[in-house]
Amino acid sequence: MSLFAALRLPREVLFGAGQRHALGKVAAGLGSRALVCTDARLAGEPVFADMMTLLRDAGLTILIDASVEPDVPRASCNRVALAASDFTPDLVIGIGGGSCLDLAKTVSLLLSHGGSPEHYYGEGKVPGPILPVIAVPTTAGTGSEVTPVAVLSDPDRAMKVGISSAHLIPAAAICDPELTLTCPASLTAIAGADALTHAIEAFTATRRQPAPMLAQERVFVGKSALTDHFALLAIEMLGRSLERAYRNGSDLKARADVMMGALSAGMAFGTAGTAAAHAIQYPIGTLTHTAHGLGVACMLPYVMTYNRSHAMAEFAAIGRAMGAEAADDAALADAAIAKVQALFKTIGIPVTLDALGLEADKLDWTCEQAMTIARLIDNNPRPLDAAAMKRLVSAAHSGNLQNAS
Repeated sequence: MSLFAALRLPREVLFGAGQRHALGKVAAGLGSRALVCTDARLAGEPVFADMMTLLRDAGLTILIDASVEPDVPRASCNRVALAASDFTPDLVIGIGGGSCLDLAKTVSLLLSHGGSPEHYYGEGKVPGPILPVIAVPTTAGTGSEVTPVAVLSDPDRAMKVGISSAHLIPAAAICDPELTLTCPASLTAIAGADALTHAIEAFTATRRQPAPMLAQERVFVGKSALTDHFALLAIEMLGRSLERAYRNGSDLKARADVMMGALSAGMAFGTAGTAAAHAIQYPIGTLTHTAHGLGVACMLPYVMTYNRSHAMAEFAAIGRAMGAEAADDAALADAAIAKVQALFKTIGIPVTLDALGLEADKLDWTCEQAMTIARLIDNNPRPLDAAAMKRLVSAAHSGNLQNAS
């Protein structure tokens, strides 16, 4: 197949310790009236007050909404957009974890095009550009600062739902690892494991025929030369530093590596997409009420084992990126799976779905629901039918890694 690449990114990405101090200047270049979306905890922190001073000193008028809730309930998006409508912002800034960034994207969408979030569920339903969004993450995991996705919860739907459109990609991302220094060890682990799963699933995603309209008609187009570059960078940085950041939260170098890893993983999967581990997590999260990152990371070694035969070269490259040395690709692929499994166990990721809290009598429902998420199942490098899905989920529930193959 001829060389092909596709990549969609913000117009500006700033990364590094202290880069939050550029917020005022960046914002002034995009608008003059900024709606700032954050959560109540962060809104009370001095670092947040300092960033608001930067915006005001740059000449912006700001409205702060500190009501962001976990999992972004659909109703909260409508409420925030309605409350901000009289303010007439021309810029939306999300500061915080993935929920803060996803809410900022969705509110910008509603302020631009009206309606309610459910009108835009799925891929490619956003009709045009939205108000510019600046994303300032304070955790290192979701990659939402550079992706075309906003994930919400909807009381009318069993599982979380997503809005996917290139129009949702923030105009600017400001990633300052100093903002992650106070992130608790457990959240560092969950977010970092989520990021590593993003990177590995993007790197091993299916490679589609590069038809000229591929990237015009699909939000997620599968792996390509550029997404591979960012995915491998993410795997290398997370592989070498996630455990260090988990054990010592004040290690700024490790924090920077993990945040760069999460950013790079977002750059990769935002165009390539993710696959089976993410599809299976949606029903698991619904049933166990556990964090997204826990579910995808718990599944990842089993999904890697299942996919090994269809992505041997990619898994060998993952092994090398994580520091493995072996004589051939098969041994490197095995080492990659073992390294991921060992890292996740060390940082406290449950090793089975049973340990995650999934009841055995819910396995069939989990499989059925996972198979309905076609955009993720179709992106998996090895085809999945109902029988294979049942075998894979059963293996992850019991902890028998070899049964996943």
